Amino acid sequence: MNIVVVTATYNEKGNIERLIDIIETEVFPKIKSHKMRLLVADDNSPDGTGEAVRRLMKKWKNLSINSGEKKGLGAAYLRAITSAIEEFDADVIFEIDADLSHDPKEIPNFLKKMEDGYDIVTGTRYSEGGSMPENWPLHRKAFSVIGNLLVKIITGRFYIYDWTGGFRAIKREVFLKEKDKLISFQGYTFQVAFLYKALLDGYKIGHVPIHFKDRTLGRSKIAPLEYIVNLLKYVIWERIYELRRFIKFLIVGSTGFITQIATQEVAVRSGLAYAISLIIGSSPSSPILERDILALRDGIGGGFGAEAAIISNFMFNNFWTFNDARKLKVKSPFFLRLIKFNLTSVASIFIQSFSIWFFVQLLGVNLNIGGFTIPTRLVVVVPTIILFVIPLNYFIYNKIIWKTQYLRNVNDAKV
Repeated sequence: MNIVVVTATYNEKGNIERLIDIIETEVFPKIKSHKMRLLVADDNSPDGTGEAVRRLMKKWKNLSINSGEKKGLGAAYLRAITSAIEEFDADVIFEIDADLSHDPKEIPNFLKKMEDGYDIVTGTRYSEGGSMPENWPLHRKAFSVIGNLLVKIITGRFYIYDWTGGFRAIKREVFLKEKDKLISFQGYTFQVAFLYKALLDGYKIGHVPIHFKDRTLGRSKIAPLEYIVNLLKYVIWERIYELRRFIKFLIVGSTGFITQIATQEVAVRSGLAYAISLIIGSSPSSPILERDILALRDGIGGGFGAEAAIISNFMFNNFWTFNDARKLKVKSPFFLRLIKFNLTSVASIFIQSFSIWFFVQLLGVNLNIGGFTIPTRLVVVVPTIILFVIPLNYFIYNKIIWKTQYLRNVNDAKV
């Protein structure tokens, strides 16, 4: 494979010379099975970083520089990684800090993970075998740990150990897939955004424990308060956007619940459900005792309500919650999906009808709660919907009726 290690620099003259020497003399010679190249993404550093790299390019033919305006870390990586793919046909691209905070001798471990089938491999300070600098003051360690923990909590992805780290290996097709979504992330939030969007697209993430070191030359470019604010704004908004379908689903479900209760009560109070229960009770093949008629009535009423809610939810979800399913190349006709959903929702109707019938039989037609007499069917239907019907219906909507998961064709991402 063609491997390009990219490091972004701004005023890193002293560090970049040391990093290049280590990579070219101690790391690359040990990697025999891949074609290795080092690309420095320099933002026109005024301290002479670019000139130092160009001098070393005369010594190392696999060393290159990509220069551009200073717009932030994310912008530098987008520019340089694009160049690595277009100019050097890179199959895998590394990101590594230029200040020697990342040990370049770990590169072979990252490559081994990539060879095992991972799409992105991240260096992690927070898993077993990883560490932060011992000489860091407490507030800096707390800033690092808390920032990473907040991202885990908000995104709900605790299995990603290190969200904010900048030591990574990325497959070409992953970058090409996510590139256009990352143009607006010019600063340090770029790292979190890249990883998050790759996860949403189903790419496989691997981890390599690393010992993060504090820089010995120069100073960090991160402004802690600004960084954490921008980071939190990004992950909170992205999480809300990711959950937008479920939020819509809950809103529609509330409408469906009102429809269900109204229909159920009409069916019971109008005598329709009672008439049907009498017919069933008088059937020779299904003898039923008089005391069970009311339980059966309420169960039948629950079934009417469940069917009304199904139709209501289907209509709202079809035109609102899952309207993005229209982007799919193949989408089944509306009435076919309606019939399909009714057939797949038989379990939902049965669960609600049976639950109401069972508890009316067990507890009686009415319950006394706080001095109020409330029909048992109304008390039972709420937990039944929450515990069983909502999860079941959401699964049916996502996996059967509107298959909104796009299959990733990585070959389409290649240039």
